[in-house]
Amino acid sequence: MGIASQDAIMQLSALVDEVDEPLKVTFKNIHMGYPSETLVRFLKAREWSIPKAHKMLVDCLNWRIQNHIDIILNKPIIPADLYRKIRDSQLVGMSGYTKDGHPVFAIGVGLSTYDKASVNYYVQSHIQINEYRDRVILPAASKKYGRHIGTCVKVLDMTGLKLSALNQLKLLTIISTVDDLNYPEKTETYYIVNAPYIFSACWKVVKPLLQERTRRKVQVLQGCGRDELLKIVDPASLPHFCKREGSGSSRHSTSRSDDCFSLDHPFHQQLYNYIKQKGQEYVALLKQGSFHVDVPEPDPEGIKIVKTIESEMHKIGDLNGLNHSLSDLKIDTV
Repeated sequence: MGIASQDAIMQLSALVDEVDEPLKVTFKNIHMGYPSETLVRFLKAREWSIPKAHKMLVDCLNWRIQNHIDIILNKPIIPADLYRKIRDSQLVGMSGYTKDGHPVFAIGVGLSTYDKASVNYYVQSHIQINEYRDRVILPAASKKYGRHIGTCVKVLDMTGLKLSALNQLKLLTIISTVDDLNYPEKTETYYIVNAPYIFSACWKVVKPLLQERTRRKVQVLQGCGRDELLKIVDPASLPHFCKREGSGSSRHSTSRSDDCFSLDHPFHQQLYNYIKQKGQEYVALLKQGSFHVDVPEPDPEGIKIVKTIESEMHKIGDLNGLNHSLSDLKIDTV
């Protein structure tokens, strides 16, 4: 890291030292003992502009306070049947670690339906996984490997991606906005696997709109990506949908405990039990019902990308004679 970068970190650190005490407290919950590395994430997200990174960080801290993010791991989603429905329709999980210690998160983009609960529950679940990753998984990995590990890798399974995914773009935009503004630079690499034509067509037009920093992180792999992923992970850490070439997503042909999306998977069992145990101290809060998070307006560039995806998928529908089924679809940005 150069002298200019070190100077930027020092300047941003000095600005953070001036914020009010409640913001300092929540900042500690973000940096988990690594304040400089955390400042670097916000600086990278704003192209090393100190004023922009400072505003982004302060906005993030205020968002956390206003939405009680520091205690979100004390608020289980109940009953358990509801949480299982969320897991069955919001396909995300952790399959293991890379060979150098980064957690491997798997996301079933194509087969996630988001149709078993309200938007608020899906957002709550997503933020809880983020917070568990940042406050439990990553610190444990750092301790095990004797160095700071502050990022993960994500494997995105596009199996089953259809034009009807347009209906989910509003929720996905909310989740993406939460991550972009409040959890910047937490992903080392995005690996895309089992990509159908519909994804390839969209990727060609979306890729040029992304910042170079983001573009470099995305790798579209052949087929299920098994051979490429085995260069960075051991076989046991491969997501279940990557284990057999040509198998596509195997979530319906594997045991529930091997399916990293399932509530029966060890990661989700540990996460669920952790939140359940923490939540016993907050039983009174559970009567308040569905959790709600205020989501800021997405970045204009993000809106542009969403609109481009919408347009491209409509074109694909027209080419395949599906325009009648798409005529009622309209994406609302957050």
